[in-house]
Amino acid sequence: MNKFACYGKKLQHLCSCSWQLTRFFIYCCYHDLLFRVNPFLTYILYFISLSLVGFGVLKALKPRTLSTPRNIDLFFTSVSAATVSSMSTVEMEVFSNAQLVVMTVLMFVGGEVFTSMVGLHLKRSKIIRTWKSEVKVESVESDPRSPPPVDPSDQIELNIVTVPERGLAQFESQHDVFSSYNPFLKYDSIKFLGFLVLGYLVVIHILGVTSVLIYLALVSSANNVLRNKGIKTFTFAIFTIVSTFASCGFVPTNENMIVFGKNSGLLWILIPQVLVGNTLFPSCLRFLIWVVGKKIKKVEANYLLNHTTEAGYMHLLPSLHSVLLVATVFGFILIGFIIFCSLEWNSAALSGLNTYQKVVGILFQCVNARHSGETIVDLSTIAPAILVFFVVMMYLPPYTSFLPIKRDEQSQLESEGKEKRREKFADNLIFSQLSYLVIFIILICITERKSMKEDPINFSVLNIIVEVISAYGNVGFTTGYSCERQLRPDPNCVNKWYGFSGKWSDEGKLSLIIVMFFGRLKKFNMNGGLAWKLL
Repeated sequence: MNKFACYGKKLQHLCSCSWQLTRFFIYCCYHDLLFRVNPFLTYILYFISLSLVGFGVLKALKPRTLSTPRNIDLFFTSVSAATVSSMSTVEMEVFSNAQLVVMTVLMFVGGEVFTSMVGLHLKRSKIIRTWKSEVKVESVESDPRSPPPVDPSDQIELNIVTVPERGLAQFESQHDVFSSYNPFLKYDSIKFLGFLVLGYLVVIHILGVTSVLIYLALVSSANNVLRNKGIKTFTFAIFTIVSTFASCGFVPTNENMIVFGKNSGLLWILIPQVLVGNTLFPSCLRFLIWVVGKKIKKVEANYLLNHTTEAGYMHLLPSLHSVLLVATVFGFILIGFIIFCSLEWNSAALSGLNTYQKVVGILFQCVNARHSGETIVDLSTIAPAILVFFVVMMYLPPYTSFLPIKRDEQSQLESEGKEKRREKFADNLIFSQLSYLVIFIILICITERKSMKEDPINFSVLNIIVEVISAYGNVGFTTGYSCERQLRPDPNCVNKWYGFSGKWSDEGKLSLIIVMFFGRLKKFNMNGGLAWKLL
């Protein structure tokens, strides 16, 4: 017996050592990959891997209903959750509670705030890696009899800042020193920013989930909807808040938020989540840095507020840009609110709602039109003018703002750098965002040409444009599909609560999957098409 116990301990020790070596090997390979591969390729690998893993787990778990979704639909759903697009080809109530949890994880780790936070921590590691390489170069070039240089990472951990003698005078004369004279300040500032974004992410989610749970406990009408559908309250709260903050737009109910159109309190809870997780994130982050910097981490906060470009975090905008971003966001919401009220106030889309509920519902709809995609109305029933306005809102990047200011020297240098990059032949071949969208729309019109002939009302060009732009903007708005709009009624047709793309061919769905990936990575091609001159 003791002999077997001894063998068991040795085997356990061997497995433990093997696991530690495997972890070390994976870390080395992954760490090296992150700093050698182009950031664009890193993002592609991340989202493709995330989508494939999500597909595998969703496939392994059993759905709530007897009918199992097809593999193409499960992969489509996984991609939609990972890229926070909320495009759907199956009804949401098909998924079991375990599958909803998996989708929640996909939306959380695929959200822009989370991925940018991970990028900050990787940026910290890259700074350490760069300093270590510089120290090695200096040690090789220096006199071999001189003492070995100190590892910067050790100084960082001990919070020791050593200023070169040549920069000491300038360091003492300036309150906020540039990072070339104090590289440790940049490291500490990025570290501070990373943990600040993490705190922002956690606190907003906790407040949101708690608010939804309290509302559902107090308002029986909203809770009854979940009880009748067999959806767990806690799962609904976490799923909806994560989806809303990540600007995904998935809701566990088939009808999205239409069934909660009269629950104005719930809509009021979700409206701030939409804004602080997407279009107003840079402004909220800058305000948070200013508040925290008043009490703690004053030096790091001042560096971040005054050197937004050097920090290298795209969500950290200059002061004036942040203010004008807020004005632009609310300006778009106001324009959409006026258009929607003037065209749809007495329409069937808002029937059954009183004046207060209509105001809150329209506000909720216009806030979600930018990038979140949650809806309280059937978009196929609203005026085409509103659909066109929504298309424009979905196409615009989240941080679009009106900046009526003169470019300073720094922005001129940045533009000169862009001009230099344009000199590369490969960069000149890159099309603009709009050009790629036109190509995708044409391809989908080709793949769905048979349906466009047989069912022209449902498969109209406008509906296809809405679906493609919605996937590109990672919004999730859809006009859906209605059997009543068929010119040749099909007796076997059944209305389903999923997106218009659910009726597309497999080729069309695969094309839309590519559009969702393209939309999630569009920040890498915002300057595409500059080589084209339209005279």
